[in-house]
Amino acid sequence: MEKKFITIKGARENNLKNINLQIPKESFVVFTGLSGSGKTTLAFDTIFAEGQRRYFESLSSYARQFLGNLEKPDVDAIEGLSPSISIDQKGSSHNPRSTVETVTEIYDYLRLLYARIGVPYCPIHHEPIIAFPSTKMVDAILEYPIGTKIQILSPVVRSEKGTQKEILERIRQNGFERLRVDGEFVSISEVPSLDKNKKHSIEIVVDRIIIKDDIRSRIFDSVETALDWGHGYLLIYTENEEKLLSQHHTCKYCGFSVPKLEPRLFSFNSPSGFCPDCKGLGVKREADPKIIVPNDELSIDESAIIYYKNTIHSTNLEWQEFKLLCDLYKV
Repeated sequence: MEKKFITIKGARENNLKNINLQIPKESFVVFTGLSGSGKTTLAFDTIFAEGQRRYFESLSSYARQFLGNLEKPDVDAIEGLSPSISIDQKGSSHNPRSTVETVTEIYDYLRLLYARIGVPYCPIHHEPIIAFPSTKMVDAILEYPIGTKIQILSPVVRSEKGTQKEILERIRQNGFERLRVDGEFVSISEVPSLDKNKKHSIEIVVDRIIIKDDIRSRIFDSVETALDWGHGYLLIYTENEEKLLSQHHTCKYCGFSVPKLEPRLFSFNSPSGFCPDCKGLGVKREADPKIIVPNDELSIDESAIIYYKNTIHSTNLEWQEFKLLCDLYKV
């Protein structure tokens, strides 16, 4: 069981006097005290030094030969200690994009880690968004009970405007007999005329099957055909439910999709990963109406806008431009 505290016993490094203490994990902990009381010795020379030493010992002998030997701090025992990082206050950066990750150089490793082991979730259904290879799709279909009637559909048009005459003609030429058009199953010869100004959805009925023991090969062929026409998407339709499966990262219930996880998606310096509002800085600048107009009972001519307080009715260019703007919008 993971320990909830870092337990230090008999710390005597530098000016520490055989101290014992427990430091809670997953908490913001501050060491305070007079100058020379041992704050730096405890944090850097004892806790950080021991964490770093243990991490180095976990490396191969080949790697350790380039790092040298780290001496063990003068302490009886430290329990519950994880690999540690430290930032010296003297070497801090004032760059707004500088963080603990970038200063300690773990930023690139974390981005790579998240891209490799991360699992995206649908924000609506809170379910994992999984990219299915075709073999997994076949397995998912075969999980239905024996005797279940299933239709494998290929979504060729998804909420697009137009009459879709070209795609319908291609479907007809390739020998498909049934479609689902805007939620209704119809024969290819009975497809109604589609309004070019409305959005339509068209799915090809690739196969209609009944689950049984010796049907895997047929399902696999149908899945491959459906994915080919549906550009990596297919629908499993039964009397009770409908599931969307995809070779891309797409929610099987609503179709919400995310791109393939890559390190750039976890970068606050990349347009692919940063917040569109703050651009990765963590701060969004906005005007405070209460500062601009301290007294909302005054009119503009009565100096309601504090910025123009000393320029009202003057020849100041900014005021004159603002006055023209007010006249334009009849303020």
